[in-house]
Amino acid sequence: MVKGARERAAVNPVARVLPMLGLTHLDRPFDYLVDVEQDADAQPGVRVRVRFAGRLIDGFVLERISASEHPGKLGWLDRVVSPEEVLSPALAALCRAVADRYAGTMSDVIRLAVPPRHAKTEAEAVSIVPLPPVPEPDLSAWQHYSGFGGFCGAMTSGAAPRAVWQALPGEDWPTRLAELAATAVAAGRGVVIVVPDQRDLDKMESACAPLLGERAVTLAAGLGPTARYRRWLAASRGRADVVLGTRSASFAPVRNLGLVVVWDDGDDSLDEPRSPYPHPREVAALRSHGEQAALVIGGFARSAEAQVLVEAGWAHDLLAPRAVIRDRAPRVVALSGEDASVAHDPMARSARIPAVAFKAARSALDDDRPVLFSVPRRGYIPSVACERCRTHARCRACHGPLQMEANGSLSCRWCGRAERNFNCVACGGTRIRALSTGAGRTAEELGRAFAGVPVTTSGGANIVDEVRPGARVVVATPGAEPAVPDGYGAAVILDTWAYLDREDLRANETAVRRWLAIAALVRAGSSGGSLIIVADAGLPAVQAVIRWDPAGFASTELEQRAALGFPPAVTMAAVDGGERTIAAFVDSVRLPSSGTALGPVPLPQGVRAPAGSSDAARDAGPLMRVLLRVDRGQGKELTRALAAAQILRNAHHDTGPIRVQIDPPTIG
Repeated sequence: MVKGARERAAVNPVARVLPMLGLTHLDRPFDYLVDVEQDADAQPGVRVRVRFAGRLIDGFVLERISASEHPGKLGWLDRVVSPEEVLSPALAALCRAVADRYAGTMSDVIRLAVPPRHAKTEAEAVSIVPLPPVPEPDLSAWQHYSGFGGFCGAMTSGAAPRAVWQALPGEDWPTRLAELAATAVAAGRGVVIVVPDQRDLDKMESACAPLLGERAVTLAAGLGPTARYRRWLAASRGRADVVLGTRSASFAPVRNLGLVVVWDDGDDSLDEPRSPYPHPREVAALRSHGEQAALVIGGFARSAEAQVLVEAGWAHDLLAPRAVIRDRAPRVVALSGEDASVAHDPMARSARIPAVAFKAARSALDDDRPVLFSVPRRGYIPSVACERCRTHARCRACHGPLQMEANGSLSCRWCGRAERNFNCVACGGTRIRALSTGAGRTAEELGRAFAGVPVTTSGGANIVDEVRPGARVVVATPGAEPAVPDGYGAAVILDTWAYLDREDLRANETAVRRWLAIAALVRAGSSGGSLIIVADAGLPAVQAVIRWDPAGFASTELEQRAALGFPPAVTMAAVDGGERTIAAFVDSVRLPSSGTALGPVPLPQGVRAPAGSSDAARDAGPLMRVLLRVDRGQGKELTRALAAAQILRNAHHDTGPIRVQIDPPTIG
């Protein structure tokens, strides 16, 4: 059929299409005509191809309308790629809200929310066998938490309660969340549960299987594109009521959504590395508001971002009484490495543990219970320095940090290059000293200290998920601690300075989160469980663990950030790029009345450069960062100003690499 002979659809012949361009000044729908042959398939949410500026572009139909407001001549839809309605109105509204929240484009958010198409998977037959009903689960374990009855009643009645859940010490959190999901499904509602990583996802899947069966599916990158798309379609088509997954699962197309859960929102695994860098916690909050679904942000610890929702009255606490917490928590002892009892203790010098920790570990082992030793870094000796001047030892090829292997050889942690003839760049010294001790060296030392006791190491590429009960020493890096039935008899946290001495806004918050996660693996104090933290007991982070008061710690942390003017007490945007590029961009941003600009400063260490920076470095100058800060109430004005500046930049054909991030996880 030639174009001149194409006939318009009889009803709503105009399709509003969002082209997937990723350009701020074109981040809006455009109108196209639909012919009679496309009429049945070109429904809202389907993938289409349209001609834009002479090129064929992928797009999504957002809606069908009777007439266009465009005064000129409209083009035709080129073709409908698939009749599968993958971008539902609710998902489209969420993508728009996330783009506005993060000063990004809707097409970039859709790329995060909707996986690539697999035609063969779409063509597979859909089962029409009804899924079995889900019986209401036993919620007696939830009764420990004040306010749960009201929350659960509101959720099952169709309301949208929002809570920040503080899990009890030793709580079986996957089972509790599975019970909550089953309650929502039994009431006819859908559920999305987001966890940080694959280990947590495996736990959730195991907990949900007996309660939900085929009604629950998992979404993770490790599934592969075909399997992941098949499960995504199951949710979109209504064959799965519960979706479990990592970051991108926060966009899962669950029908009749009644509950969104984000577990351990402070974990950096949830930081999205792709533009516009949305955090699942914020996506869940926007989704809860837009789709009138219940929201639970849970964890053993609490982030300042979750606390600000509670203090603003937008969410409420879901806490257990102090008496219950004390009964379930292990006995916590903090001991500074500078104490005389440590400094003169031969065990502390040889295995880096004081006598108190050694005694607790020996007692647990004698009772046939495993003991956990937590060290912040994997490897043997992961950081070394010149023995004479204490300058950090660096690789001559890439300037990365050198490490010592178990055989005494040196190599680079970044590029792996062996260093056979070390010479200090500062003083010319040829001898090195250890700056930190890794899990491998610690396991070796503890093997000598507890002769005859098996030692298990977990971390890096060799993560152990679970160890059997019995006398055993476990050495693990943060996040790699194996589970033990009935809990560890004791746990010892070593080298705490590695957590607290980091030049990072979230250093204390991260330390508390890591330490509470370890403490949650230990038996209750009434059953002989103990946690030894080799750190000053007066430090706020240590006190939060001793008292098991993450909510109080988060409140104090929020007060300090408010005084300093840091997120989440304020809304802050980081603009990264070449010095000249970001200077021109920031000059074009019309900040709200409360707005201030901080910088420019060199791009913080460990923050990756914006895409394309290496090619444009000579013209744009050294990589820098500018922080734009406004009062929290003017956050929307800031994102609109940043979007306007991006539009102006595109209009001037400024192609210098730049990255704009709202509330970046790393500030400096």
